[in-house]
Amino acid sequence: MISSIAELIADRIGTMPAGERRAAQTLIASYPMIGLKTVAEFSAAAGVSSPTILRFVARLGFQNYPEFQSSLQDELAAQLQSPATRTLNPPSPGGGTVSPMLEATLDNMRETFRHLSDRQLADIAARLVDRRGKTFLIGGRFTDPLARYMAAHLAVVQPDVFHLAGQESMWRDRLIDMGKRDVLVIFDIRRYQDSLARFAEKAHQRGVQIVLFTDQWLSPIARFARHVIAGRTAVPSAWDSSAALFVVAEMLIGAVTRQLEAEGAKRIREMESLR
Repeated sequence: MISSIAELIADRIGTMPAGERRAAQTLIASYPMIGLKTVAEFSAAAGVSSPTILRFVARLGFQNYPEFQSSLQDELAAQLQSPATRTLNPPSPGGGTVSPMLEATLDNMRETFRHLSDRQLADIAARLVDRRGKTFLIGGRFTDPLARYMAAHLAVVQPDVFHLAGQESMWRDRLIDMGKRDVLVIFDIRRYQDSLARFAEKAHQRGVQIVLFTDQWLSPIARFARHVIAGRTAVPSAWDSSAALFVVAEMLIGAVTRQLEAEGAKRIREMESLR
């Protein structure tokens, strides 16, 4: 699979000099639009020189700036695809449809974890077990079941975990309960949901730490997020697959449960006694 530019940045940002790292952070904060501007405009936005932008582009493996922009344009086109225009399941040699979907899903998982470090997972898990704040979870039209699933498990082993459901006005009302010690976990894949972006921006303004589960093309919410998990979602279907993001969510659920082993076990026993 061809890596997205966001994935290339995730792989290589640790080896970048300070100027190139600023370029990378500027691109992620306005992904992918700032990269579609001229070198001069990109460099001005990042506060670095034009040669630094060109070195950053070369570090990502591109021969020149037009090649880099062409790749971004392809990603933007993929972001905007509707289910009606996506590739449907090709016929498998045996005449069924399971094999291509299965292979694509397994490839998505492999690619997702190839670009996701143990350090990042550990940092997110540590933030989720910090009991000084609350944890809120929310998703979009097709990803909210993942938020609900993750919230249901986390709420068993620790208090102050809330799944935000219902209409957008109800989410906004919960902002009054959110502050700098709280975490907001958001699931948002293409085509990205404007209401989630508005909510994320408001939460960010209140100092809430955002953990974003998105796809390889990055939801606009990435510019507000402390942590971004960019999973592979494309499969030979009219619909994207959330399987890789689901596995990452389950890994975090397991990591949080292990770190809260004593407290979680006590909480579970008390819950059982109340049934």
